[in-house]
Amino acid sequence: MILRLGPSMLCASVLALTCACEILPASEARPAVLTNPTAQSRAELSRVVSEALHGAPVRLAEDALAHDSVLIIGRVQARDAAGLPLNGRELDKPQHFRLVEHAARCFLIQESTGKRWRLRSATCAPAPGGASG
Repeated sequence: MILRLGPSMLCASVLALTCACEILPASEARPAVLTNPTAQSRAELSRVVSEALHGAPVRLAEDALAHDSVLIIGRVQARDAAGLPLNGRELDKPQHFRLVEHAARCFLIQESTGKRWRLRSATCAPAPGGASG
């Protein structure tokens, strides 16, 4: 069986695929901070950061991204009874994330990959002075 798409069906398919992706022009995104974080928005932020770190568990401060648009996540190092690192020196670099606002929507950007997540349950506002860090 061969499926043939007419020009109108092909155009509709292309339009649907185009609309499925949310484009965030970097030039229009502004550094942002979370406003009135809720348990739901904090849970979403933790889930997104964990997803970005390939499922690694994360623990974020209650006020993460509420005062600054930059979030830095470092790996917690396992230590022995004397407080010395079990694996020696930690060589992994901390992961940097940036919160931006565009068209009244909040986006979290992982600096190392450029990957972006829209935070649907969060509200944000431009960072004071437009500073990002």
